[in-house]
Amino acid sequence: MVGLVLVLFWAIVATFADDCIINTGCWADTAKQVSNAFQFKDITETEGADKVFEANPWLARYSPFEQFRGDNLKGPSAKHWLGTDRFGRDLWARLAHGARIILTLAPIGVIIALIVGGTFGLIAGYYGGTVDEIISRVLDSMIAFPQILLYLVIIAALGPSAVNVVLAITIAGAPGIARLVRGLTLDIKTRDYVAAAETRGESPWYIMFVEILPNARGPIIIDAMLRVGYAVFAIGTLGFLGLGLPPPSPDWGSIVSVGRKFIQAGHIWDAMWGSAATAMLVVGLNLMADGLSEEMQRYR
Repeated sequence: MVGLVLVLFWAIVATFADDCIINTGCWADTAKQVSNAFQFKDITETEGADKVFEANPWLARYSPFEQFRGDNLKGPSAKHWLGTDRFGRDLWARLAHGARIILTLAPIGVIIALIVGGTFGLIAGYYGGTVDEIISRVLDSMIAFPQILLYLVIIAALGPSAVNVVLAITIAGAPGIARLVRGLTLDIKTRDYVAAAETRGESPWYIMFVEILPNARGPIIIDAMLRVGYAVFAIGTLGFLGLGLPPPSPDWGSIVSVGRKFIQAGHIWDAMWGSAATAMLVVGLNLMADGLSEEMQRYR
């Protein structure tokens, strides 16, 4: 339950953050359009943003790129809930839009890894023999490579971008998923309903994706949820090392990386809030996976 609450919190925040993550000049137009929808037609754009914020407090109050002169490195206040960074940008807005980045890239990378790794795992487990031997040796060699080093090599070679981050998550996660699916397939393919499908003359692909895969979904879903947590942590690590999304993207790792430089000066807010957000989401995903595993064990 706690894990679900933590994950839902950031999911709601990311969902209701505005689209200024793509277009830095869109906030005023967005505030005006939404304020008109709420019938605040005779007010200024700034007042419109305030009214929209009051109507829906989950909206990020400011653009993550908007700079407030004179408000650099401020602590939490009524104007800026979590304070501001060195450029006077609102930390709550940056965390909210950073959540959208992470909750987009991490699941996409894991889903692609599931498709790729799951397919190879099914093939290796079902066919066995030489096919299994070749795929297993390739998977072993990839798994032996440290994941964080693999992330760094891929991003350093291809450059920091959203596509390359997703690619790194996919390449790092697919081998482990393939090993899991292979093991499940080796067990499930001995069941009577698989033998019945073979007797009916069903094709190997039908048996793998209709008979075997649905019956392996429980462990795969739990593993995928854990991997999303690993991916969130990896994205934060890349951002911290300067290999994540390029500035001024508000990903949580870069917020911590920049904020740590001001800790000795007494400004702890950037590093603290960025670290806390990452920890909340990762812990929430892990707790959700544990809870789901317990529920599946109960009904097994």
